[in-house]
Amino acid sequence: MKRRDFITLLGGATAWPLAAHEQQSAMPVVGFLNQESAELVAHLVTGFRKGLSETGFSENQNIAIEYRWAEGHYERLPQLAADLVNRKVAVIAAAYLPAAFAARQASSTIPIVFISGVDPVAAGLVASLGRPGGNLTGLSNFNTSLTAKRLELLHQIVPRASAIAVLVNPTSPATQTINAEAEAAARALGLRVDVVAASTEHEIDAAFATIVQRGAGALLVGGDAYFNSRRGQFIALATRYSVPAIYDRREIAMAGGLMSYGINNFDMYRQAAIYTGQILKGTKPADLPVQQATKVEFVVNLKTAKALGLDLPTSVLLSADEVIE
Repeated sequence: MKRRDFITLLGGATAWPLAAHEQQSAMPVVGFLNQESAELVAHLVTGFRKGLSETGFSENQNIAIEYRWAEGHYERLPQLAADLVNRKVAVIAAAYLPAAFAARQASSTIPIVFISGVDPVAAGLVASLGRPGGNLTGLSNFNTSLTAKRLELLHQIVPRASAIAVLVNPTSPATQTINAEAEAAARALGLRVDVVAASTEHEIDAAFATIVQRGAGALLVGGDAYFNSRRGQFIALATRYSVPAIYDRREIAMAGGLMSYGINNFDMYRQAAIYTGQILKGTKPADLPVQQATKVEFVVNLKTAKALGLDLPTSVLLSADEVIE
C-alpha cells in the first residue's frame, strides 16, 4: 500500500467515528431520572421505549437517552438531576415524586414529564390536572389512594386479625399520605393499624420482628422505591415469620410475594414516553393535562399462600386479575 493511500485510509477511519459522534450529538437527548435501579426497572424502560416508538422516536437512531439511577437513595436525586441539566437534555422524564421534585428544583425551563404516586396537585407539583402550568406535566397513578383497598384485601384473607401492620419508609414523601389512608380505612373496618418505619436493610429486619412481637395479623407494605429494591428481603422475611403481606407492585407478587394491588407501571412508563415524544415534537408541557391511571391489577400468588398455610377465600381468587400457581 502506498504511503498516501495509507494516510487517506487512516484519515477516513479517524473521521468516521468523529462524524458518527457529531450525528449522535445532533440527536435530541432525553434525560431519564429514576429513583430506583436499572436492574429492577429494566422491563419498565422497555415500556418507555415502546411509547417513544409510538411517537416516531427510537433510541440511538433519532434520539439519545441519558439514564440516571438513584438506587433507592432519594438524597442522590438532586445531583443526578443537575447532571442532566448540565447535559442540556431536551426533556426530563422523572419517576416518581422525589425525582420530579429534584428535576423541578434543577430547572424551571427544561420540560419535565413525571410519574407520581400521589396527587400531584396536593403535593404542589402542578397547579391543576387540566392546566398543569409551568414546565411540568405527566401522569398520576394515585398509588397511595389504593391503600384502603389493600387493607380491605388483607382483612378478607385474615378476617380474625384485629390489627394490621403498615410498614413505611420515613424518608419517602408519600409516607404521611399512606399513614392517613391506612388509619381511615382501618377505622371503617374496625381494625387497629400499627405503623412501623424502616429505611435500611437492618431496620427492615427489625421491623418484621416488631410486627410479630406486637401481634399484627398481616402486613401492608407501603409503596416505596427502596422497598422495591429490597423485594427479596421482604419475601424472605414474610415467609420466615409467616406474615401475610400485600404490596403495590405486581413484580413483587410474581417474585414470591403473597399479593399485590396496584397500577400497571409498564403502561404508565409507556404513556410518559408518549408525552415525552409529543414535547420533543413541539408541544408545550403546560398544554398537556396530567393523565390519571385507570387500570389497576390485583395479583395473587397461590403458591405463596399455600406455603403460609392460608386458605384464600373464593371471592378473593375470583377478583384477582392474575393467580400465580
